[in-house]
Amino acid sequence: FSPDFSKDKELATGEIGYIATGLRDVSKVRVGDTITNNSSTAQSIEPLPGYREITPFVYAGIFTVNNADYPKLRDALEKLALSDAALIYEPESSPALGFGFRCGFLGLLHLEIIQERLEREFELKLIATTPSVSYEITLTGGDKQIINSPTELPDPTKLKAIAEPWIELEVFTPADYMGGIMQMLQGRRGVQKDVKHFDQNKVMLTYEIPLSQVVVDFYDVLKSVSSGYASMNYKFIGFREEDLVKLDILVGGRVVDVLSVIVHRSVTQNMGKKLTQKLKTLIPKQNFEVALQAAIGGKVIAREDVPALRKDVLAKLYGGDRTRKDKLLKKQKAGKKRMKMVGKVEIPQEAFLKLLQ
Repeated sequence: FSPDFSKDKELATGEIGYIATGLRDVSKVRVGDTITNNSSTAQSIEPLPGYREITPFVYAGIFTVNNADYPKLRDALEKLALSDAALIYEPESSPALGFGFRCGFLGLLHLEIIQERLEREFELKLIATTPSVSYEITLTGGDKQIINSPTELPDPTKLKAIAEPWIELEVFTPADYMGGIMQMLQGRRGVQKDVKHFDQNKVMLTYEIPLSQVVVDFYDVLKSVSSGYASMNYKFIGFREEDLVKLDILVGGRVVDVLSVIVHRSVTQNMGKKLTQKLKTLIPKQNFEVALQAAIGGKVIAREDVPALRKDVLAKLYGGDRTRKDKLLKKQKAGKKRMKMVGKVEIPQEAFLKLLQ
């Protein structure tokens, strides 16, 4: 373009133009690809050195508030993916949130930028679930797979090991806040590798830490502990096998798949208690008592109960023998026991939204 179209035999650095390849699917073209013709000499050309396809580290579900906007969200993601090779997405459906997409991002900042662009440029009202990471599982036969969600975990009898992504984390901070930051990192299963002092007041801490401990609220806590002065940088170093388990949430004895999480066994007790207590405040009372349980396989590790919504059956009695009241209370108790056996708990969408976010 100069500024009109003009044919040329080559494009040099700084020039802008296009080639016609006949390629139908634009998403197959990645920044950094090497383009040649079909001759034998061209096929021996080495691709651009150092180029590799970008792999996402953080995954989150993106859903529309109004399910009718799902096609609009799909078109918007297609357009953004043309200019952002790091954005990966695939359709996902949730019993609580409807139809949406499971998206892969380079990090939390990338997630926030994509969500903001979708809302501003395409005028969409979105719900983003809590960011999670991908895991590498080893089956009993020795095969390895990458999963992006706890619902993709196979039967425990077919599962040999679960590996989670680890990162090398560098934290730059004034020396005054070093103690609090080190305590926070160790509480998140961090392993100290190096401490460098640049001068009397500047320190760089190097830790290896699971990526799952960083993707949710780590940055906010780091800023809080350091009064806003600390900054961080990280790079992916690989998958490591850890003692990880799938924590299921049961409502009324039924597993709610969308609430399942993969966590380290050492924190399952606290995580299960935290989730059941939060869910207790979100589920409205039913006509029968509802048990909220956190379980690993068949073992329940935490429980909360939502008390039954009780009607005052004694309101119409204003006297008489005590046995009349006991008879009505016994009848009510038997009715609630029967309802508990056959009743189903309807979890409102607002409860899912508050818990997932």
